Amino acid sequence: MYQDDEKNFPWTYKPEQPSAQQEQPFPQEAPLPQYEPAPVQEEQTSKKKRSSASTGKIVALALCCSLLGGILGSVGGALAMKTAAPQNNTVVLEGQRENTVLEIHKIDTSKLMTPAEVYAANVNSTVGITTTVTTNFWGFQSNSAASGSGFIISKDGYILTNQHVIEDSSSITVSFYDGSSKEAQLVGYDASNDIAVLKVEAQDLSPVVLGNSENLNVGDSVVAIGNPLGELTFSLTAGAVSATEREITTSNGVTMNLMQTDCAINSGNSGGALFNLYGEVVGITNAKYSSSGTDTSIDNIGFAIPVNRIRSIVESIIEKGYIAKPYLGVSLTDVSAETQSYGLPQGASVKEVSENSPAANAGLQVNDIITHVDGLAITGSSDVVKIVGECEVGQVLKLTVYRMGITMDVEITVGEQIQNATPQETTPQHQYPNFPFGGNGMR
Repeated sequence: MYQDDEKNFPWTYKPEQPSAQQEQPFPQEAPLPQYEPAPVQEEQTSKKKRSSASTGKIVALALCCSLLGGILGSVGGALAMKTAAPQNNTVVLEGQRENTVLEIHKIDTSKLMTPAEVYAANVNSTVGITTTVTTNFWGFQSNSAASGSGFIISKDGYILTNQHVIEDSSSITVSFYDGSSKEAQLVGYDASNDIAVLKVEAQDLSPVVLGNSENLNVGDSVVAIGNPLGELTFSLTAGAVSATEREITTSNGVTMNLMQTDCAINSGNSGGALFNLYGEVVGITNAKYSSSGTDTSIDNIGFAIPVNRIRSIVESIIEKGYIAKPYLGVSLTDVSAETQSYGLPQGASVKEVSENSPAANAGLQVNDIITHVDGLAITGSSDVVKIVGECEVGQVLKLTVYRMGITMDVEITVGEQIQNATPQETTPQHQYPNFPFGGNGMR
């Protein structure tokens, strides 16, 4: 039945019944169908409307399901195709570590002690360090042992030593005064300052007290505790501060400003503590003059790293896992005496300015000569390096600069330079033995 919703004229279609001889129910010769009006009944009309509406909904629903099925089928097919296709997965590793927070406790060190008292108070805080170094010699691996010294800086097992003591080591063992020993892990190092931080699993150790190396004067008494030759363990040698600033280039080519002492310093003392007579660590012994290649005997010219120079670096390695150094972003050189004879002032000459560095932002230029920093006269590049190394990040320095006959003041904000402090894994290569030919460095 067809129903016109607008005119409400229902019609009934009644096709003629085909005869038994007819093969098709509606042959082409069949007469046109006849339409007769159906009786109008309100109740039936209402039901038909609902039926028609329901049919429309069912048809619409079926159409929606059909479309949805097609879409899902297409998506499923696409997913199937994507799943079946070969994949190249790229994995990105994100580091996660617990941050260590250092708490600095103040200790009363006003009592002046004898060398014997300094030894008794600190011998349990010093350690011997033995490392195993694996060398590839024409395809054959050989192991050798190297010995040095170190000292405990925290109750929970952080130990400070020289970087050259643990360099290239495959294992590190720390020996204590009571005869016990523990395997140590390398936390981080800074080769340019020749320091390394180790960690052993321990609690309630006896740490040293860190002092202020800036308070040292030439002639002040100091003592060193270490393991000379790797055999004479926990030995004390006494002496004085011979000089507070010596620019020394070690056998591995690193130039450092070190403290000079006439304490007997020998191989095996490297990484040990240098104490003042208040029982405070003021330096880390790391080098001595040697008489390699000559018959001249050189005695009691040893060197130590001033503790103030490396404190912030050690704290950064422990707390952050990397080294955060203050920097300006300039390369400096000394103004030679010959250059000064032409009328240029004494100071540190700027050779290079790094792009987007604090120096560049402050307007420093190549060939500028820094003559003063915060009113202090600069005699050479090492003076600037020392001042900046002891600055805090964000500190503002006032530089007096000579530029093409004009003297001006430049304010520069100390920036932060991030440096990796952990060893990088490398594929072992065939190496030749490292035969020592002398120099200032030592283990």
